[in-house]
Amino acid sequence: MSAIRFSMGQNDIPRQWYNLLADFPEPLPPPLHPGTKQPVGLSDMTAIFPENIVMQEMSPERYIDIPDEVREIYSLWRPTPLLRAVRLERALNTPAHIYYKYEGASPAGSHKPNSAVAQAYYNREAGTKRIVTETGAGQWGSSLALATKLFGIECVVYMVRVSYEQKPYRKMAMHTWGAEVHPSPSRHTAFGSKILDGDPNSPGSLGIAISEALEDVLKSPNTKYALGSVLNHVCMHQSVIGQESIKQMELAGEEPDIVIGCAGGGSNFAGIAFPWIQRKLAGKKDYRLIAVEPASCPSLTKGELRYDFGDTAGMTPLLMMHTLGHDFIPPSIHAGGLRYHGMAPMVSHAYKLGIIEALAQPQTKVFEAAVTFARTEGLIPAPETSHAISAVIDEAVRAREENKKKVILFNLSGHGLLDLSSYEQYLTEGLKDE
Repeated sequence: MSAIRFSMGQNDIPRQWYNLLADFPEPLPPPLHPGTKQPVGLSDMTAIFPENIVMQEMSPERYIDIPDEVREIYSLWRPTPLLRAVRLERALNTPAHIYYKYEGASPAGSHKPNSAVAQAYYNREAGTKRIVTETGAGQWGSSLALATKLFGIECVVYMVRVSYEQKPYRKMAMHTWGAEVHPSPSRHTAFGSKILDGDPNSPGSLGIAISEALEDVLKSPNTKYALGSVLNHVCMHQSVIGQESIKQMELAGEEPDIVIGCAGGGSNFAGIAFPWIQRKLAGKKDYRLIAVEPASCPSLTKGELRYDFGDTAGMTPLLMMHTLGHDFIPPSIHAGGLRYHGMAPMVSHAYKLGIIEALAQPQTKVFEAAVTFARTEGLIPAPETSHAISAVIDEAVRAREENKKKVILFNLSGHGLLDLSSYEQYLTEGLKDE
């Protein structure tokens, strides 16, 4: 038996985004102004975001309508398929049933366009002419480059230097879609220059790249900032993943016991997990929801829950999140999209309340799982999403040892076809755990 696919039609693309903020049993602590330490207001945020995005970020509404033009672009790849990993089950000799939601079907090859398209749309509606952002592995940057081209907006990307060098094809994809890309830290900003003056060989970090992007925004006319993870509106845009998976699991005639996603800033995990959290909080079933992060950048499992800046220079509002400290520089692992010092406030809050679990996986174990998946299911997964695969395999082996059927659902958030150099390094024994 080969993989079993559960597909839907374009009419099944969600018509609303789901906002977990409305269903928390305890309210999420608000962002604070770094100067006054008071909750930020609309005017504090509109210097960097358009007002319509800020309204979404602060919205207490459970559902927010998806604009028709955004749904129309979503239809280029949505609904994404749900597949059952029968060959992986067989290789593991497990009674577990393993399902994965495949977000690599998007034009950019990951889940990131779900938010990039929405943010580009709202910026165009607000009259923005130029959007600046950061990117780690390049999946967010390439997704925003694509989205801004569709809406006629200029795009500038500050890409973490180590990934800029490790993943040249991500940079090339951004160039193909018309974006301007700078390795971060760069000489294009005062903060980047300061970092390079102190360490000319700095590998960079998402925190540094965010600081550079914000500095660029604040000194440039008709320019706004876009973030690919962490913030409430980004997690909300990604909820289309989990909403579709609920319908598709019904088509499969099963309900998951365990839902798993990788976690760096939190958008991927939020996308698959938050709609299932809604069902859990409503008493439908006590699902286990597991966020999997790198052992070398473990904000949930080793970080502190406290207010911290989202960037290295301390320019953002203070966010209540699990953090390793905004000046933390993660090791140069290949899962560049997970190299962030903090976790999304909503994911952090769910962890604090005991709604979700978290675990950390080392890089070599992650690549071992990725190769196992590629050699059974055929798809080569991105290093980021391979953290989830590693945890899935652990759960499937545990089910075998307990001789107990478990239904496992995970988000395969992107393909690894632009990450093959990292696979080559692993296969030639050049990778190590940090």
